[in-house]
Amino acid sequence: MTASLRMLYNRAPATKVIGEIQKRRADAGKLVAGVAAASNSDMFKGPQDGKPNAKRWDREPPTFSVRNSTNSAVDHLSEESRMRQPCALKQAARHLNKPGLISLGGGLPSSQVFPFAELSMKIPVVPEFSEQSTSQSGVHETIGKYDIQNGKAEYDLSIALNYGQATGSAQMMRFLTEHTEIICQPPYADWAVCQTIGSTGALEQAVRMFCDKNRRDAVLTEEFSFSTALETIEPLGVGTFGTPIDSQGIIPAAMDDLLSNWDESTRGFRKPHVLYTVPSGQNPTGATQGAERRRAIYAAAQKHDMVIIEDEPYFFLQMEPYGQNQDRTAHTVDEFVDSLVQPYVSIDVDGRVMRLDSFSKVLAPGSRLGWVVASQQLIERYQRHAEVASQGPSGFSQVILHKLLDETWGHEGYLKWLMNLRTEYTLKRDALMAACEKHLPRDIVSWTPPAAGMFVWLTVDHTKHPDHGKRKLEDIEQEIFDACIDGGVLVALGSWFRAEKHVPLSGLYFRATYAMASPENMDIAISRFGDAVRASFR
Repeated sequence: MTASLRMLYNRAPATKVIGEIQKRRADAGKLVAGVAAASNSDMFKGPQDGKPNAKRWDREPPTFSVRNSTNSAVDHLSEESRMRQPCALKQAARHLNKPGLISLGGGLPSSQVFPFAELSMKIPVVPEFSEQSTSQSGVHETIGKYDIQNGKAEYDLSIALNYGQATGSAQMMRFLTEHTEIICQPPYADWAVCQTIGSTGALEQAVRMFCDKNRRDAVLTEEFSFSTALETIEPLGVGTFGTPIDSQGIIPAAMDDLLSNWDESTRGFRKPHVLYTVPSGQNPTGATQGAERRRAIYAAAQKHDMVIIEDEPYFFLQMEPYGQNQDRTAHTVDEFVDSLVQPYVSIDVDGRVMRLDSFSKVLAPGSRLGWVVASQQLIERYQRHAEVASQGPSGFSQVILHKLLDETWGHEGYLKWLMNLRTEYTLKRDALMAACEKHLPRDIVSWTPPAAGMFVWLTVDHTKHPDHGKRKLEDIEQEIFDACIDGGVLVALGSWFRAEKHVPLSGLYFRATYAMASPENMDIAISRFGDAVRASFR
């Protein structure tokens, strides 16, 4: 992002925000937050001068017939969400910080019986992130049970391993709030953060917040969407509908046309008032929505009064364009952050976006730790769900990641890790693209080099198949898949990702990933896939 663009979006450079955060921390002094300490983003945000508050999403619906209903007057929150009340026991924990208080009211176990005296780990030193460098020069860090009372740290096992608030620990809440301020800089004042147990769990809670089976609510998504998301939504009795896509994902005009001409009696569901999208490196298609595309989709969501669930696990895996001269690669933290297509929450003037974020694709999926960003009203409703579902993220994950991200790397060090990750995934992407160019029949198979994420969407021209018009596409797809398995390669079928399972396939698609296999194995695998396609096409 150039300086002029930064001024247009009223965005401060990342390093400037980091400097302000460091000063704010120094002025505030040591963070004191004990067992089950209540916290919120307002405790850690910088000034939000001049920003308006987000809109509210709990308007009372007027009396109208179902057939002629419009979303513009309907409560976006479900009946389940509106009925949830704060957890009494969680609320009582706010009294624990009163000096001299002896608690007989909670169910908090004593840290003395926790069978963990300390945890140790070896982690990379910025910017030497390779496994070899970590092995040779990485630092050993230890987390003790009573580091706080011994004056060694602001977070320890006695706090992390006890019960906590649904928001997660104050220590990680501070880091994630500051991280959101650096990267997203939402344009409204009352934004907030809440930790999660990962994006899939967060999505399930978000759908239940916004959608009501009894209202015949529906979610709109890409016509090929993340299969696990679809499997999360459908059992809730909520409709799922796909909107047309191209190489940049959702086509705004097609989305607007679909919603403008929605026929409730034919579809069996109300017009969707929730959009679920993966804007960067979309799973499964690998598509990344450009800045103009995101603004156009957001405008369509405004027009139809939709809430946007922005699922961004691959946001920081935005890569240099395929074949780009490496001299143009970002070399500084500011250049890196400025090169990222800004998220929906950064252009969300209404507060209609709930952003799902996660450490799964950039640190470790087994951490099961993520966070959501949204308006305070939506975050408060999310907390009420979390209090009786997950109760908050794992203490082990929080204290380990806090030691890594906050105490050892800091915000700038974490961004340098993400820069390194971009380089690693760019090399992986390039290796798979080279294999596709080498082994696939270009007159039959086509693809767009992904600009983010870890997937490539392979389009097979079914019109050139010798059985075109004689056999169902599903049968040809299965034939190619079976030949792949017999030949020793696994790819994902496009049909697994259809938003509308009842709609027959209109094309042949396969998803391949470059996340794990070595360049040598990618070359072999793509060669085997090419053989399977050629065998089917004879």
